[in-house]
Amino acid sequence: MQRKDIAELLNEPACAHNNKSKSGCARPKPGATAGGCAFDGAQIALLPIADVAHIVHGPIACAGSSWDNRGTRSTGPALWRIGMTTDLTEQDVVMGRGEKRLFHSIKQAIDNYSPAAVFVYNTCVPALTGDDIEAVCKSATEKWGVHVVPVDGAGFYGTKNLGNRIAGESMVKHVIGTREPDPVPPEAAREGVTVHDINLIGEYNIAGELWHVLPLLDELGIRVLCTLSGDARYREVQTMHRSEVNMMVCSKAMVNVARKLEERWGTPWFEGSFYGVRDVSKALRDFARIIDDPDLTQRTEALIAREEARVDQMLQPWRERLNGKRALLFTGGVKSWSVVSALQDLGLTVVATGTSKSTEEDKARIRELMGEDTKMLSEGGPRALLDTIRDYQADLLIAGGRNMYTALKARIPFLDINQEREFGYAGYEGMVELARQLALTIENPIWPAVRKPAPWTQPQEGV
Repeated sequence: MQRKDIAELLNEPACAHNNKSKSGCARPKPGATAGGCAFDGAQIALLPIADVAHIVHGPIACAGSSWDNRGTRSTGPALWRIGMTTDLTEQDVVMGRGEKRLFHSIKQAIDNYSPAAVFVYNTCVPALTGDDIEAVCKSATEKWGVHVVPVDGAGFYGTKNLGNRIAGESMVKHVIGTREPDPVPPEAAREGVTVHDINLIGEYNIAGELWHVLPLLDELGIRVLCTLSGDARYREVQTMHRSEVNMMVCSKAMVNVARKLEERWGTPWFEGSFYGVRDVSKALRDFARIIDDPDLTQRTEALIAREEARVDQMLQPWRERLNGKRALLFTGGVKSWSVVSALQDLGLTVVATGTSKSTEEDKARIRELMGEDTKMLSEGGPRALLDTIRDYQADLLIAGGRNMYTALKARIPFLDINQEREFGYAGYEGMVELARQLALTIENPIWPAVRKPAPWTQPQEGV
């Protein structure tokens, strides 16, 4: 990838950072990739596409250190769970055999697994030695008739967020628009109901939470052409250009995809969230508003009224147990405000929230939800988290898995909210699961037990 291409991705007009600086997003700094490099970001953005062979072109450590680190789920093919790498060695680098190994690796993947397509992820070593992965992919496509897509996201290009954009750029450049959607099946088109097509961009189906939302859209007659990339199929990604409206589920992940679909095919888009009763209802209303179908709008309001009444009744017992509890939320991006809304729906007080990966728009939404004087944590070191918990008397920490041991050592209840979690919290059903997990976490009898003084430190009678 050329320097001008990286600069173009960093200078994203749809990103809030551009409002603050003429140069767009910050350039990578030494050590910036320690939290996830561009290759890592590109891979996890596309890995949930389930029927594709994902080949990591580079040393085996690049694949071994990052494969399947996001808890996404699939309803069908499991090909994406198979780690594939060209396993470059020092001899391959010295002898210039990188392109040859990649070509044969593509052939082996096609012969053994018959994938719908092959994605090739570039890494630092072949990028430094000058392997032309685009030429190899083009030659392999012509030779075997299977679409081979280059994803040039070498780690040293920048951070994980840049890698997300590189992945989205590869989809726009090589995949989207190469096939037309299938006709709506007769059984899916109910009498008098028009089926509308949408895309969900930045939805990764973590812990299967997308499946909490799809039944709602199905009932409204809204067909999801593609989720980029949770539980997606290659043929679905090809048809994304025919959507009537796109929803940006994760604000920073692939915003360039939403913008370019609007520029090239005139598809409007909006940013939304499926966390929390209010935000789920708002997302459904936004679909109806942009599609502008009076019948859809009427049915959407009826569905929202029914579901809100149903879930309110289900949440009432949990609200009684959670009301007044205080939580410290340390996450980033869209979850920095969307989860705040969900917690407030349950009666919890969010004492502070993390903003390490949040845009200015995210921070504005946080202030709208929590007030202008709310505490935002840009850094999440153990000392900062523990001090905030102590100062604000938080009852639990809600964060990513890397903060779990900080909470456990401090004997503080902890709930995982990031990509490694085992439970889906999206949609109306996800709110019930979130309430259940919060109550189980806070009320776990282990906490009063571990906070008591050790028995051998207590004075004993007769001693």
